[in-house]
Amino acid sequence: MAKNETECCEKFKTMIGGQALIEGIMMRGPEKDAVVIRGKDGLTVEVTPRKLNPPKSWKTWPFIRGMFNFFDAQVVGVKALLRSADLAPEEMQEEPSRFDVWLEKKLGSEKFQHAIVGVAVAMGLALSIGLFFLLPMVISGFFDKLITSTLLLNLVEGVIRMAIFMAYMILVSRMPDMKRVFSYHGAEHKTIRCYEAKLPLTVENVRKMTRFHPRCGTSFLLVVMVISILVFSVASSALLAVFPGLSAIRGSFGYRLLMIAFKLLLLPVVVGITYEINRWCGGHDNAFTRFLSAPGMWMQHFTTNEPDDSMIEVGIAAVQAVLPEKEGADRW
Repeated sequence: MAKNETECCEKFKTMIGGQALIEGIMMRGPEKDAVVIRGKDGLTVEVTPRKLNPPKSWKTWPFIRGMFNFFDAQVVGVKALLRSADLAPEEMQEEPSRFDVWLEKKLGSEKFQHAIVGVAVAMGLALSIGLFFLLPMVISGFFDKLITSTLLLNLVEGVIRMAIFMAYMILVSRMPDMKRVFSYHGAEHKTIRCYEAKLPLTVENVRKMTRFHPRCGTSFLLVVMVISILVFSVASSALLAVFPGLSAIRGSFGYRLLMIAFKLLLLPVVVGITYEINRWCGGHDNAFTRFLSAPGMWMQHFTTNEPDDSMIEVGIAAVQAVLPEKEGADRW
């Protein structure tokens, strides 16, 4: 079936989504999360109820909820990834280091897991911020004296950020160990496509679907980078207007540090705005939303691979495990 034929058969949009794991898939539904791993003895399915914020909680406010949902997704994703490492076939598991064994004895198994998750989330966020935001800020800072336009300078920074991100994703996609993970990513997308087309979740039906999906996390990251250009430009111009004396030290080391710190403080704002845009785009299908999702769809040529039937079976089990009791409760 042609790509455009599989995309046009979407009957509704679901909020169900997930991430690829080591020999498996983590899927999140409106009420439950599921981790499905293929081991030597077949599929292992673990389902846990989701902890939802009360509807009137301030954590559900527009623009505020984006940051909390983003952080929650990081924590849940890391937990699922660590769990998949425990459940994966023995030949894919690594022996724990002496330090890991010592730390687990000192902290206890549960505290050890919490510590590992906390460290992993912190390191992941630090790497992302450092590589995709801090590094482009530092590089673009050397153009302060050459480029006097704040908008143009932030545009240069954005181009550098996009180039680093694309280079990173392309290089990661070429790593042998990541090819199977990206195939499970493809299985996740294809299964959700089949479910949104309201077709029976069978291997044959899922296999016909496209592996590209507009509501992928890759699209979210790309939109974050585009929105950062706009937010940083407006905020930087406003800062210079309020404190005109800063223009006198433009290009100095102190000025660069100030602007880097200022932009890092704006990251929660960028994430909050991006979340609301993605939330709106996810519920609409028109030329504008397709334009916004096009770069993310293109990037999925590198972040997804075609899965085999065993991977599709994992995707089907993951989606079925998180389906809500009330039909339609997962509608976007």
